[in-house]
This record gives sequence, C-alpha cells and structure tokens, in this order.
Amino acid sequence: MSSNRPTISDIARAAGVSPSTVSRALNNHPTIPETTREQIRLLARQMNYRVDTRARNFRLQRSQTVATLFPFQGASRRQISDPFYLEMLGAITDELDKRGYDSLIARVPAESTDWCERYILDKRVDGILMIDRALDDAGIRALNALDARFVIWCGPVEGAACATVACDSRVTGRDAVLHLAAQGRHKIGFIGGFQRMVETDLRRQGYLQGMHEAGLPVNSDLMLFTDFSAEAAAHAVPLLLKREPKLDAIFACSDFMAIACMQVLQGMGRAVPGDISVMGHDDIALASQTSPRLTTIRQPIQQGGRLMVQSLFEQFEGAPPRQIVLPHELIVRESA
Repeated sequence: MSSNRPTISDIARAAGVSPSTVSRALNNHPTIPETTREQIRLLARQMNYRVDTRARNFRLQRSQTVATLFPFQGASRRQISDPFYLEMLGAITDELDKRGYDSLIARVPAESTDWCERYILDKRVDGILMIDRALDDAGIRALNALDARFVIWCGPVEGAACATVACDSRVTGRDAVLHLAAQGRHKIGFIGGFQRMVETDLRRQGYLQGMHEAGLPVNSDLMLFTDFSAEAAAHAVPLLLKREPKLDAIFACSDFMAIACMQVLQGMGRAVPGDISVMGHDDIALASQTSPRLTTIRQPIQQGGRLMVQSLFEQFEGAPPRQIVLPHELIVRESA
C-alpha cells in the first residue's frame, strides 16, 4: 500500500532540485543559498511535509531519547514522586524538549550493571542523566567501559572520570551545622539518606566537619541513615530522642525528610524551633509553605537540571566530561 505522506523526493521534483539539496536546505545547511532554502521550506510547509524521525535516527544511529535514572540501594525504592525529584525532572524534561529530545525515566539498582547494557548497547537512549551515585558504583565503571555519554547529579568526586553537576554537599552540610550551632544548639542529630550513596556521604562529611569547627562532640548515636522518604525520617525522630533526650536540633538531608521531622515533633508536643530546631536541604517549593517555614540549604534545582542536559549535549558534540559545582545559599526562615 502506497503512502500519501510527501517525501523529500516529492519536494525535490516540485522545486526542480535534487533530493540532497532539499535535505541540506531543510537542515539549514549554509552551502544552500538562503533564497533556495526559503523556497524549499515554503514548499515543505505547503505539502505538509514532516521529517521521518524514525528513519533519520536509524541512519544516524540515534534514538533521540535521554534516560533520567534514579539509582536505589538495597531494598529501598525512593519514590520518584519525591518533590525534589519532580522539580529536577521538570527542569530536565523542559530542556530536553527544547532540544527535540524525548525523556525516559526509571529507577535502577545501584549494585547492578544490567541496566547499562540495556540502555546503551541496545541503543535505547543516546545518553544518561543520573540523580546521585553509589560510593562504589559498578554502573559508572560499566558506563565508562561502554564509552557512554552520561552526567551525574552529585558533588565533585575526586578521580571520577565522569561529568557531574551539583553543589558541594560537604560544604552544604558544614554550613547547615554551623548555622544550628550559631543558634546555640549543641545536641545536633543527623538524618541521612542511603548510607552508601555519594550525596548522603558528602553531607555526612560536612556534618562532621561542622561539628568539629563548632567545637561540638560527635555522637555516632545521633547519626541515622534512611531512604530519603518522609516515613523513614518520621520513624527516625523518636529513635534520636530515645538516644539523646536533650536533642535540640536535627539536620535532615532533604526538605521532604525535614518536613516529616517537624510534623512528628509537633505531634509529640515538641515546639519547633523552641525545643528542637529543624534544618532541611534543597529548598523545594514546599519548604516556604510549612508551619513553621523551613530553614534550609538552597540548591539551584532548575539551573542544575538545565546544566545537566547542557553538559550531556556537550559530550554529544565531542567535549570531554567536566565537573560543575553550583553555588548554594543558606535560607533562614523560622524552623532554625
């Protein structure tokens, strides 16, 4: 059965030029005079011509798709509905759409490399954006071995042969603790995400550095690791109070967890910040809407998502991977 869909050859016959000239004109090639390009574009519009992207991508060995992947650790499966994830995804998908790319979104196990072959060797995607990485990440080694193009949302990692974009979480963690200490808090608890993921570990290092600089003793009992979920953070609060009844501050590794901590404390009759200060991380949109409003570390989430896509496309064009450190800001509101 023949198709009524116009082809480049149809446009070429109508314009009295070769199909290769039409192809170059539609791709805005500078070797084709502007008047000829405009004539061919006009004919293409009149004939309702549309590029056969599947055929073009097949010829170029491209999928015109980028995967945004969320590694999870062990049995934990942090939900993509987490507000930080959603804000990051919004920025990424908007930027990909501007560049004519589709987005594939999935969670992948940090301990496995099967997904690397599935996405890269099967050519399902042209590149990968990862939100965080494991400390000992077999997936990253596999991606490098496959010569894949990828960018990771995480702070700078020494010796990492990969592109990264994010704030330096060692510094953000330190600044969070120093702010709490400046408010007169001495028993500061730490609630992290996945213990073997880079962003949690960097914030843990920052927490320890901040405690040291503030002259405060470190109590390992006041450091708990969860799965970044609100439920896990809520369960951690009573445990921290059991271990240290005089607890007077909590630094949570995400705003979502910090908000859950405030709700649990208020349900227990503890005033925030009167009895216990609560500090978050990220400055998601919800942070300024809570009661009390959340004091937090602001990461430029929108800018970060756009820069991840930009960094990936730089690699598509042959540029080497680079590590981009974003500025952060201490946002002082009412919770600490």
